[in-house]
Amino acid sequence: MPKAIGFKRLGAAIGIAVALFFGVIALSSHLVSQDAAREAVKAQIRAATGLDPEVRGPVSVSIFPPDTVTLSDVVLGDGTRPALAVQVLTARLRLLPLIMGRIEIADVVLMRPRIVVRFARDSGVTNWSPLADGLIRALKPNPDRSALSFSEIHITDGTVVIDDVARNVREALHHVDMSLAWPAISKSFAATGQFAWHNEIVDAAVTVGDFYAALTGDVSGLKFRLTAAPLKVAFDGTVSTRPTLKIDGTLGADAARLRDALRWTGGGTLPAGGFNRFALKARVAATADTLGMPSVNLDLDGNTAEGVLSYAADRASLQGTLAAGAIDLTPYGTAFHLLASDARTWNSTPMALRGLNGTDLDLRLSAAQVAIGSARLGRTAVAVNMHAGRLAVTVGESQAYDGIAAGALTVTKIDGGAEVKSQMRFSDVNLQSCLGQLFSMRHVDGRGNLAFAVEAKGDSIAALARTLAGTATLTATDGAIAGINVEQLLRRLERRPLSGTGDFRTGRTPFDKLTVGLKIADGVATADDVHLDSPAVRLALGGTVSIPARDLDLHGTATLLASGSDPGFELPFVTQGPWEDPLILPDPQALIRRSGAAAPLLDAVRDRKARDAVRSAIEKLTGSSLAPHPLPEGP
Repeated sequence: MPKAIGFKRLGAAIGIAVALFFGVIALSSHLVSQDAAREAVKAQIRAATGLDPEVRGPVSVSIFPPDTVTLSDVVLGDGTRPALAVQVLTARLRLLPLIMGRIEIADVVLMRPRIVVRFARDSGVTNWSPLADGLIRALKPNPDRSALSFSEIHITDGTVVIDDVARNVREALHHVDMSLAWPAISKSFAATGQFAWHNEIVDAAVTVGDFYAALTGDVSGLKFRLTAAPLKVAFDGTVSTRPTLKIDGTLGADAARLRDALRWTGGGTLPAGGFNRFALKARVAATADTLGMPSVNLDLDGNTAEGVLSYAADRASLQGTLAAGAIDLTPYGTAFHLLASDARTWNSTPMALRGLNGTDLDLRLSAAQVAIGSARLGRTAVAVNMHAGRLAVTVGESQAYDGIAAGALTVTKIDGGAEVKSQMRFSDVNLQSCLGQLFSMRHVDGRGNLAFAVEAKGDSIAALARTLAGTATLTATDGAIAGINVEQLLRRLERRPLSGTGDFRTGRTPFDKLTVGLKIADGVATADDVHLDSPAVRLALGGTVSIPARDLDLHGTATLLASGSDPGFELPFVTQGPWEDPLILPDPQALIRRSGAAAPLLDAVRDRKARDAVRSAIEKLTGSSLAPHPLPEGP
């Protein structure tokens, strides 16, 4: 019984104490006047930021819990160009100081603020520099903490504008929901939350290991992570700003589509094809205008490379050297597909050239193996340079088509399309694969050398073909022409000239040496030096090749050698039609002259009296008069 009485007395005492406690708090809340609260909050904000706040709207003080002071329509800084304009500023007060009659802010909530960070044109100092000075005074060793009573700021549905006239930068972050904290018992600073930038939501987390050191320009730890749908970026390292900005650490980034990430960040438009899956991990050393990556691992579209990269922000220029094992460049050539979908005509789709005016490039790339479409290259060294609408690709040396390739290709953006120039040399290559993959011509087998120097203008591959000009040479040894057996054909026609030619496009014509020389103007190649030599036959060709139409109009002489190099049976012929499958026709008059039985008939129709006699006989047989029609006068 006495124990029960004791518990009741204890409970009553506790209840009285709690009631007195809340009574004192409630009384203190009523004793806080609106004017006193407004002035106290303004003074502490002024002490923390170094900027004079102006309260344009009403002020309210709430009753516990919690005790808050709410200021409406607050402007911080210059009234005409304020650093901060907030609709509602709510200051939550510390409890114990309030009981003792003092107003101290625990944290601040900014509702729908507009924060402007403005950089001076010459010095780079911002309009928020007084805030940094106030934080330095409050956070220095053995500080007067009364200069900064609060250590947290919460931003709700805010807007942050960054204005740097010197660098022509004006960016805005919308729907900012962030919490900023610099706890009094810790040296660190943390900011977490999210915002909208370029219509994408970004989750952000930033940690500064030594906030005071960072404010004074000394070295401090820095971590940040930015996560958005187009791009994810993370950094872990150090930062200092004295004497100039310097950042060192490890940077990681990845994107599902690099072209979307660059478009989102304002990096420009890339050429068509590729630039999808992207991942980067690098050691970085950055300054205010330069991002250096002395050690970088890069993964782009499944191609992995490592090396050194450097990006200069003031010139939007990327430089570097990369080395890779096996890479596939097929996706990046879609803007320059040579053939249309039917694989028989040139591609007339306008070339995607917008990316030539983007970021400047100066890259060196080496790879053990390179794939470009169906082509497979061995060890290759390539230099890529892009500046002011001009792309230059230089192949230092490439193990191509079982031989060596070297040369250069330049594409310059001009009004109405592009100007393309190329000089390439393929030495000791497999001609069947080389000519087949480059030009869809698969009739030449063997090894040889191919060289060309050409230029053209137009907005598509088809347009370039119509304006192509330059020269091309081909030399081959110990090979064959597929699709015709010239020796077999000549021997058959030598024996029986009028036996019927049939389809000659079968078999192969071996050769010891093949020489081709072409001069190109306005898309038409003139063959003035085409010779084929073998122990049995000899061919000489001339005529034209229409590059836009991809067809041949050639004439020549095939010679069947009698013994050694002595000429034997000679047969003129023409080659016409598409170069993938041309039609080869022997000269009919030469065959008639070769035939002993038909030769007199050919001689007869050349004589006018004989022609008149033949016409008279035909008229008597048919009963009709034949209109005069010229017959061949000569061979």
